[in-house]
Amino acid sequence: MEVLHLNEESFKQTLATNKVVLVDFFATWCGPCKMLAPVLDEVCKEVGEEFVIGKVDVDESFEIARSFGVMSVPTLIVFKNNEEVDRSIGLKPKPAIIEMLKKHA
Repeated sequence: MEVLHLNEESFKQTLATNKVVLVDFFATWCGPCKMLAPVLDEVCKEVGEEFVIGKVDVDESFEIARSFGVMSVPTLIVFKNNEEVDRSIGLKPKPAIIEMLKKHA
């Protein structure tokens, strides 16, 4: 499985899954976001069948970011049963991201 690039339509469909979903709110101009991208790819390869990992470009999908109060990028939000259950702001190492996911499995 690979990291999904989400927009307004696919975001809602993705959250409707019965899996825990991690969404990376990012911007193309953000340095830490660029550093986080390969880490999320690694996380996805490691846990991809168990969890869903997606990305939302805050400049392209401003309404999604606004609706969740995303003020800084990168912001990682974990959703379970269509509701936010965890949030992290800033660059995180792979083990911390995996732990964030697994505690909501």
